[in-house]
Amino acid sequence: MKIVVKDVETGNKLKMDVNKENTIEEIIEEAANYWKKNPGAYVLRIGKKILQAELTVEEALLQEEDVIELIPDPVGGKCLSQKKY
Repeated sequence: MKIVVKDVETGNKLKMDVNKENTIEEIIEEAANYWKKNPGAYVLRIGKKILQAELTVEEALLQEEDVIELIPDPVGGKCLSQKKY
């Protein structure tokens, strides 16, 4: 199934092929890595609904050609890699 992930900070869009078994977390990681962002600081939203990272594409009820938005985590993200100075 093809979906579109939109980076709300830049307006850029990324077309992705996903399977119903893929998780939302995998989509976040793929999109964040593509745009060189920290995946732990972002979530996906469709409409006004934040998609839980552990859900699969099927469980999240995503459909062909859905546009989902990559947004900064409104409750703060986990930092996966910290720079030490």
